[in-house]
Amino acid sequence: MKRKIVLASQSPQRISLLSSWGLEFETCPSEIDETSIFKTPSLIVKDLALRKGKEIASKFLDCLILSADTIVVINKEIIGKPKNKKESEKIIRQLNGSVHKVYTGVSIIDTASNETSLFYDIARIKMKKLSENNLRKLFGKHLDKAGSYAIQDTDDNFVDKIYGDYYTVVGLPHIKLVKELKKYKIQIK
Repeated sequence: MKRKIVLASQSPQRISLLSSWGLEFETCPSEIDETSIFKTPSLIVKDLALRKGKEIASKFLDCLILSADTIVVINKEIIGKPKNKKESEKIIRQLNGSVHKVYTGVSIIDTASNETSLFYDIARIKMKKLSENNLRKLFGKHLDKAGSYAIQDTDDNFVDKIYGDYYTVVGLPHIKLVKELKKYKIQIK
């Protein structure tokens, strides 16, 4: 019998990734307060992913709850989602020509056994140095994304090089997710 899988997110990127990897699932977005008591990026993304998953796990029996959180870190400063266009401009200018890290934490909770897998991945991103005109096109474009940019948006042309798993930057580290899901006898492409 197939296990029911629930994604604790409404993220179009995560939904698209899981669908393209052949996973059948439903969504039930978490509504937790996304502030963490932790200061270390790896602990923050794991904490938020786990809390998102636990909130949704209480609503389902005998299924797997998949949840994730992504943050951008530059010069030890954590960059979340911009609150408005002005904050987006500040973030884009800060990232212009930089090298920064993207952390994605993932939680998988088996509501039947209460077994939990909790992990994270890091990718380093080298950004192009864009002209003022090209920068302006990005201001406010991705208010729903950590770092105010979308690596999967080919129109942006902001990313120069990725060191690590591309999908970690999009929001779900594919290589580690494949390995963890195998523990639950779930295979993805």
